[in-house]
Amino acid sequence: MNQLCLFSGNANRDLAEKICKHLKVELGDALVTRFSDGEIRVKLNENVRGKDVFIIQSTCNPVNENLMELLILLDACRRASASRITAVVPYFGYARQDRKDQPRVPITAKLVANLLVGAGATRVLTLDLHAGQIQGFFDIPLDHLYGLNSFYEYFQELKLTDLTIVSPDVGGIKMARSFAKKFEAGLAIVDKRRNSPESTEVMHILGEVEGRNVILVDDIVATGSSLVEAAKALKNSGAKKIYAAITHGILSANAVQKLEDSAIHSLMITDSIPLPESKKSNKIKVVSVAKLFAEAIKRIRLEKSISVLFDA
Repeated sequence: MNQLCLFSGNANRDLAEKICKHLKVELGDALVTRFSDGEIRVKLNENVRGKDVFIIQSTCNPVNENLMELLILLDACRRASASRITAVVPYFGYARQDRKDQPRVPITAKLVANLLVGAGATRVLTLDLHAGQIQGFFDIPLDHLYGLNSFYEYFQELKLTDLTIVSPDVGGIKMARSFAKKFEAGLAIVDKRRNSPESTEVMHILGEVEGRNVILVDDIVATGSSLVEAAKALKNSGAKKIYAAITHGILSANAVQKLEDSAIHSLMITDSIPLPESKKSNKIKVVSVAKLFAEAIKRIRLEKSISVLFDA
């Protein structure tokens, strides 16, 4: 482990420091700042030659700034002769642009994958990708972690009875099924129609929710429109308390206000994306994924399997 070296950009330094604390190592000394014209300046202030380097950087808002920081850090480590460079990306931005769902649109998730590899990444470690097929966009090893176990302990303490796990759309059914199996709960799906990238209309509830406590599960909450509409439909269908467990809390635009005015009792998110003071709410609870990433990094360094983390 003495050959392990961790660096972080400015996207989520707090999470990086927590990961280092779990690993009992110091965060690497790297200068990540800006020149006077706004260009990103990076300088590694310690030797990484022959070392196993992990760069922790979520590509969250501001997405392009944080992505460029990650790419430049990767390039700096490659040119400094690191033996292996792992991009630790707790939140993988551009993941929603994973296919051509309309004519003449890019597959930006694939472009970002190419950029990471081209910049010098030899491995990627990430959490709850929006679409599983993104793993196939990389021609290097990718380890995909799941946030399920980070939420499990919190909801176990609530001791909820008559529990149903709900997917807010058909695309999230696999994630919801995993939750339902873990919690030994019922399963339901919200059938919705998307009117625009930011607007949806709920059509039907598939499954039994009347008189039951429900947990809405998904990988991303951005504007919150889909989540709030799903909660409203569940309440109208007779659900009791409505909780939400969403891995990546983007919470853009007026998402927090929508949450405050909604039927959702509480929203649980992870710290894969930092939650600024302006977006904090009594309804929002944050659980850390630092321990999960620390264990994964340790296992990668020691050439051990990380599949045991999926069912831990």
